[in-house]
Amino acid sequence: MSELHAPVVDLHHTLRPTRLDVDLDVLAANYVAIRTHVATEVMPILKANAYGHGLVRVGQLMQELGAPCLGVAYLEEAIHLRRHGVETPVLVLGGILGDQIPLYLEHDVILAASSVDKLLAIEATAERLGVRARVHLKIDTGMERIGIHWYHAHRLVEASLRCRHVDVEGIFSHLANADASDLGHAREQVRRFEEVLALYDERGVGRPRAHLCNSAGLLNLPEARYDLVRPGILLFGVPPAPTVAVSVPVRPALTWVSRVVYFKVVPAGRPVSYGGTWAPGADTRVVTVPVGYGDGYPRRMSGQAEVGIGGRRLPVVGRICMDQVMVDLGPDGTAYNGDEVLLLGERDGVRIDAQELADWAGTIVYEVLTGINTRVPRRYLRQGTSEGGPA
Repeated sequence: MSELHAPVVDLHHTLRPTRLDVDLDVLAANYVAIRTHVATEVMPILKANAYGHGLVRVGQLMQELGAPCLGVAYLEEAIHLRRHGVETPVLVLGGILGDQIPLYLEHDVILAASSVDKLLAIEATAERLGVRARVHLKIDTGMERIGIHWYHAHRLVEASLRCRHVDVEGIFSHLANADASDLGHAREQVRRFEEVLALYDERGVGRPRAHLCNSAGLLNLPEARYDLVRPGILLFGVPPAPTVAVSVPVRPALTWVSRVVYFKVVPAGRPVSYGGTWAPGADTRVVTVPVGYGDGYPRRMSGQAEVGIGGRRLPVVGRICMDQVMVDLGPDGTAYNGDEVLLLGERDGVRIDAQELADWAGTIVYEVLTGINTRVPRRYLRQGTSEGGPA
């Protein structure tokens, strides 16, 4: 066979022993469970590479499931979805710059108008290009990030009613403390948002679709679900915080695994990894696994993390390196090159969840999931079978 006609091999997926398995059936079930629970429309939030699960494939799945709208953080995420065949309406939740507006309109992406000036810039650009812009008005009810303050929201509402080239399809805010044990601030935000929505009744006009609740909000504040909810981390089966009771039957959709690539016996007192922060008290068996903080396996977990090998939870020892970690099997433990190593998820009776990684790293589950680098290949499963072939 000539070189020109040789089969194309995806070396990234074929050679890398570290990978993520994303179960699309679990993701689909999670979406349906949330939609059933809230009895309103659901906007899946797919920012940060769909919380590490893969923006394009998850976006395609949500389109298949009939999601009415998708949410992302940045314009480039929306354009990436469009270029891969996702035609579902996409709202960019973050701030915009004036020179980005033509790109929003070219790709039929919904803009978040967070001030009167930004709304008027959208109106002027749409008029100049001879198209209509799709907009959701962003109200700041207590996050102090982007959005017009609720006590000035009448200015934005009135300006929107005068626009002739803008379709205001939604109005929204964001909860800053919906996962707190004390929901006082979150309920105050709900009250402020209600004040803004009342502006439409006062003016005798119908209001656009209202949305406020993130994952924690839809769980803790059922009275604030309005016309649409915006689950992010809950869609992927992970509780937004340890303090939040999850009343929706969702499951984690992601499993992160690697494989043993080296085995050695480390003599007593011989330090392992950078800085010599750990050494065994007696001769022990140590294996090396090709994953590290360059993949998003946080260095801050050094001395804390555990993995699963052969149905056992075992400690990661020494400092986590950029590309490799070492695992202590103990003096009598056994593992072989090629053996699977569980980093996150469930295998052979061992379960390691995202909250554990977050606790070991001194962070939150959001950072753990979104921090998994794109150099880690994603494999998508349906009915236990990989879309690229047998799992």
